[in-house]
Amino acid sequence: MVLLRLLLVYGLVCGAHQAQGNPSESSHVRDQDSGQEKTQEFDSSDAGLEREFLYAGRSKRAPADQPQDKCSYTFIVPQQKVTGAICVNSKEPEAMLENRVNKQELELLNVELQKQKRQIETLQQLVEVDGGIVNEVKLLRKESRNMNSRVTQLYMQLLHEIIRKRDNALELAQMENRILNQTSEMQLLTSRYKDLEHKYQHLASLATNQSALIALLEEQCQSRPPPRHIPVPQPRAPPPPPAPPLNKPYQPPTLPRINNQITNEIQSDQKSLPPVLPTMPSGTHSPSTTNKPSGPWKDCLQAVEDGHTASGMYLVKPENANRLMQVWCDQRHDPGGWTVIQRRVDGSVNFFRNWETYKQGFGNIDGEYWLGLENIYWLTNQGNYKLLVTLEDWSGRKVFAEYASFRLESEADFYKLRVGRYHGNAGDSLTWHNGKQFTTLDRDHDVYTGNCAHYQKGGWWYNSCAHSNLNGVWYRGGHYRSRYQDGVYWAEFRGGAYSLKKVVMMIRPNPNTFH
Repeated sequence: MVLLRLLLVYGLVCGAHQAQGNPSESSHVRDQDSGQEKTQEFDSSDAGLEREFLYAGRSKRAPADQPQDKCSYTFIVPQQKVTGAICVNSKEPEAMLENRVNKQELELLNVELQKQKRQIETLQQLVEVDGGIVNEVKLLRKESRNMNSRVTQLYMQLLHEIIRKRDNALELAQMENRILNQTSEMQLLTSRYKDLEHKYQHLASLATNQSALIALLEEQCQSRPPPRHIPVPQPRAPPPPPAPPLNKPYQPPTLPRINNQITNEIQSDQKSLPPVLPTMPSGTHSPSTTNKPSGPWKDCLQAVEDGHTASGMYLVKPENANRLMQVWCDQRHDPGGWTVIQRRVDGSVNFFRNWETYKQGFGNIDGEYWLGLENIYWLTNQGNYKLLVTLEDWSGRKVFAEYASFRLESEADFYKLRVGRYHGNAGDSLTWHNGKQFTTLDRDHDVYTGNCAHYQKGGWWYNSCAHSNLNGVWYRGGHYRSRYQDGVYWAEFRGGAYSLKKVVMMIRPNPNTFH
């Protein structure tokens, strides 16, 4: 580019000299150049230099017809290798430039509009999608409000239920307290009723025994013709003394002594009889009457030996015992002289009693009764006694079990049972109880972890618990249903689930057997 400028300057200098030789030509050149002066001055670009070079050549060739007298020049321009952009200063008309600018702007605007159109379409699609979501959100909000209202209702119902349950719990607690109070009152009333029933039974037994004694006295009086001068009421003098026992059960301070008198009717009736009974034979002139002592005897065998062969109630006073007792003597069962210590025939007497009642005895002498542990102890310890147990089922079958020896230890040893060798046809269901202490509901002396008397509903010499339970519950009909084996049973005869109809336990001296 610098070389081109130097050549151009050199051409201009030569042209100036030629112009001096041909002024017209130089002036022409100046005239022609005058229009391009501005370009030569102000256009310093590569395109301007090229135009100046071409113009200088044309100016030189223009006067070709003129002789070339003075000088000529030739420019040799090396080829320029274009390595970058070529800038051409082309001045186009302003209208075309404005049109071109407007077209470009329109194209840009069109592109922008297309772009915005696509964005609008995209937004419309999004709006459509968002509209569905909005509807779903609205529905979900509505459902949420419904669920909230439902939850609120359920919560209120739950609160009402909780309050109601609390009220019910309070009412239930109050009801339980009332039930407990009622239960305690019922238990108290039941105990009182049992006491009254017990007293009534013993009073009834006492009245029955007194009636029997009166009948016995009348029979003894009628067995001989009394003299005319002897008043008949004399044998009946004893009834006034028994009157106090009838009144004593209503005196609470003397209840233990009264129970002793009530449960042992024989004692209360007979303590006043011995002074009277001996006087009866004294006023009798019949030899048969004077030959039969009126007692008391040490047992029923002695009564038989004294000539009293009829079964019935007798006064007994064991040896070494300062006590009278009234017993039932079975003189009909061969060979006679049997003292009945227990009898079950009709279930009229409740045998589920406490220790003190079993100790003193209870029931009716001519019906169901228990002689009493203390009485049995005194009877069996005055000699060698054997035990006979007679059993009868509801079909009328009768069996027996006899033990060669029978006695009880004292109360200090809880009336421990001692039985000897067995023989009979009922089966041995008592030897298993040998050596065991007596157990009642309130005195547990068995070897079982619980109280057998509670399960067997009676008093017995329980082991663990019973092979025989002759003081249990008297069930009618034989086979019974109960949670426990609490019937009157002898396990070797009809089993523990069969309640026997009749049971009798009686003792008799056995001189051939020793303890």
